[in-house]
Amino acid sequence: MGRAFEYRRAAKEKRWDKMSRTFPKLAKKITIAAKSGGPDPDLNATLRTAILNAKAQNMPKTNIDAAIKRATGKDAADFTEVNYEAKGPHGVLVFVECATDNTTRTVANVKSYFNKVGGGLVPSGSLEFMFSRKAVFEFEKPVDKEMDELELELIDAGMEEIEEHDDIFYAYADYTQFGELSSALEKLNIDVKKAVLKRFANDPVEFPEEQLEDIEKLLDKLDEDDDVQAVYTNIA
Repeated sequence: MGRAFEYRRAAKEKRWDKMSRTFPKLAKKITIAAKSGGPDPDLNATLRTAILNAKAQNMPKTNIDAAIKRATGKDAADFTEVNYEAKGPHGVLVFVECATDNTTRTVANVKSYFNKVGGGLVPSGSLEFMFSRKAVFEFEKPVDKEMDELELELIDAGMEEIEEHDDIFYAYADYTQFGELSSALEKLNIDVKKAVLKRFANDPVEFPEEQLEDIEKLLDKLDEDDDVQAVYTNIA
């Protein structure tokens, strides 16, 4: 596929890991999942996935339990998941996914980050066709199953492609197949380390190093915002 391992992947993954290690952001995803589908992970696949990803980042069980409890408490915050699409410095396209209890605050902050670098938000839906949304599952090679056989079974569950890097496998599918592929991996007793929905640029663009430095400053600012859950660009 190459999309997950493109130029500057290390920088992008470093940002993602930095965000994922921020427990409040992980807790927010758990709370949203628990509030929308119930607090029992056995009956709520979205919550189960959120907990899985939190554990992958070494989030303590007490934090996870507290995030679930917040979803059922009397003073539970009403979080809203909202996306912002924008153009940044040098024409870079940016897709920002947020979860917030105050959309007025969030949109004002996101707008300010782009305005300060000469960019700005674009109408919702403008960049949807520029990105493909994929389900991505990360797992180690199973010791008790032939990969050819495993691939065929996962293809039947909607998997489009699979890659191997340093003995770690990455299975990709359309985002609509997230639940089916997740269930298939679970039935096959595959120990999934991380399961996420990510956006990949359909037409990545190469930017000169000096322009990338400007873009990175904007992306770092977005990543520092507590309401921002994920940031995607069309950088090649």
